[in-house]
Amino acid sequence: MSDAVVTPASSKPVSGKGGLARWLISGPPLLYLIFFFAVPTLIMVFASFRFPGDYGGLAPLFDAGGALNLTLENFEPFFTSFIYTWVFLKSFLYAIVTTLACLVMAYPVALLIARSPQKWRNLLILLVILPFWSNFLIRIYAWMILLGPQSLITRGLNAVLDVFGFEPVTLLYSGFAVIVGLVYVHLPFMVLPLYANLEKHDPALLDAAQDLGAGKWQIFWRVTFPLSLPGVYAGAALVFIPALGIFAVSDILGGTGGLMIGNVIKQQFLESRDWPFGSVLSIMLTLAALAAAGLAALLARPRRKHA
Repeated sequence: MSDAVVTPASSKPVSGKGGLARWLISGPPLLYLIFFFAVPTLIMVFASFRFPGDYGGLAPLFDAGGALNLTLENFEPFFTSFIYTWVFLKSFLYAIVTTLACLVMAYPVALLIARSPQKWRNLLILLVILPFWSNFLIRIYAWMILLGPQSLITRGLNAVLDVFGFEPVTLLYSGFAVIVGLVYVHLPFMVLPLYANLEKHDPALLDAAQDLGAGKWQIFWRVTFPLSLPGVYAGAALVFIPALGIFAVSDILGGTGGLMIGNVIKQQFLESRDWPFGSVLSIMLTLAALAAAGLAALLARPRRKHA
């Protein structure tokens, strides 16, 4: 009798219903990722081993003798030509600078929102995401006006440089303009995860640190900032990965001087029509993005201290 009480017969149907509900919830996103991310990635990987067509695109998969037309030659230019390595490294540099700039600018904003009265938080979050309500390209073209040679910013900066005897500078179509555009576009992606983390901090920890004699800076560096590291890592991944592969900002604001790897990939597919080499560059960019995401996940993982 006691065994029948410990193991009720209704346990299996409950687990089955739970499994069905879990699949109904996770199934549609999983199918979406498979069809729109995994399958295109596999097509891109397969295209990287194909020969380019005579008039662009891909050459026939089989030659006249019925053999597969596959090659590894498409990977050679990436590893032998310095220009592609340089553009890739420059894209990494732009993405790193953008991530650090977003972190420095977003942290005070997120901390201010998290410590504001509850009635104001929703309004402040709305102001953060408000730029998303307008078209992306319109916002980037607006920066062309702000950084143009006749803009108030450029004329004011050159007036100051002239006082100190320096040559005038051009802000538009430069690396500086690219970084400004990247920071502007990706700043909300750093604010939101930081705010989500900071608002969960227990105020009692800050009061305890203050009672123990810690100053404001000590409280921040020894309590607030370490607790916010998961939000920092999440925000860094959300900023770094899209900033690494974006091409619209550098195309509009950077010109030839702000070329990034995303622009080179676009040129290979749309202008040169060398799809195999464009696929190679896309694979390298995907691997770099996966490595950045894996590093962020590894750093955000809680560490257990062994006695």
